[in-house]
Amino acid sequence: MTGLAAASLVLTASGCSLIGGDDGDEKADATVTLITHESFALPDELVAAFEETSGYELEIVKLDDAGALTNELVHTKDNPLGDVVFGVDNTFATRALDEDVFASYAADLPRGAEEFVLPGDADQRLTPVDTGNVCVNVDRVWFEENEIEPPATLDDLTDERYRDLLVVPAASTSSPGMAFLLATVGRYGDDWTGYWEDLMANGAKVVAGWSDAYYTDFTYSRGDRPIVVSYDSSPAFTPTEDGSASVTRSFVDGCFEQVEYAGVLAGDDVNTEGAEAVVDWLLSPEVQAALPESMYVFPVDADVQLPAEWTEFVVRPTETVEVDPGEITANRQGWVEEWNEIISR
Repeated sequence: MTGLAAASLVLTASGCSLIGGDDGDEKADATVTLITHESFALPDELVAAFEETSGYELEIVKLDDAGALTNELVHTKDNPLGDVVFGVDNTFATRALDEDVFASYAADLPRGAEEFVLPGDADQRLTPVDTGNVCVNVDRVWFEENEIEPPATLDDLTDERYRDLLVVPAASTSSPGMAFLLATVGRYGDDWTGYWEDLMANGAKVVAGWSDAYYTDFTYSRGDRPIVVSYDSSPAFTPTEDGSASVTRSFVDGCFEQVEYAGVLAGDDVNTEGAEAVVDWLLSPEVQAALPESMYVFPVDADVQLPAEWTEFVVRPTETVEVDPGEITANRQGWVEEWNEIISR
């Protein structure tokens, strides 16, 4: 666990294990450790219900972002940090698979989840749990007050009208930032570097992560930038006094779909049965129904009824920009290096 203490927050869920004893091996078997990212959040009562039903004590270890999570899993694959993982997404998943981080587990998928299975994962090492689209969001109220027409396409973001108005999470340190970079790669092909040069020349601001962009620089959070790279679910959480949404995704152009997965870690000391129980729990109707308001993502279970605010304010794109997972694996590092060069000029 080298470096883990500095990079993680460890939460041990309260609740009584039904499996236990004084013997060290029995105690280890009674605990299942979930490795996840900093945004993981589920109601305490769901965790308690899992512990009571399964007999396992659930220990939750939080790392930073999905990218940092994947990197740590790869670096510690010979001595796994835990038993099961949640939060590796499709922008980083192939790296983990190529490094044999996960064991196979064919979970029973709820209706609709099949469409989110990672292409090429024939061994069923990753199980889809939630999904969401990284899209450009705008502060509708700001644009109305300033009598400016909001942008409608990715091309518009390089227009002089929107100089110094965009804030973007970094592709090197943020999964939504990486998703936005991939959206530009998928849209512009080999010309994506030229697009980013134009974007930076037009005053785009790059910050470390989504929280910095949304809660510090975005005008809805009292910042000074009314355009932000965020999620298609964001408008559901920004109502105004008249009941409308202040933040609306200005266009469906250039959205990139993210899917988050769970997986059983490979290793002789892994609590495989406990890990599989956690994956099943994440797919349960109760957890799937809690995802929108707990983690602001869409469940993969098509039978879950979404909160009223989501059905009223959230408009999902009918088409998204796609980049083949194999192409991401082969080019991710090079793309990020080129991107870093551009934003550093």
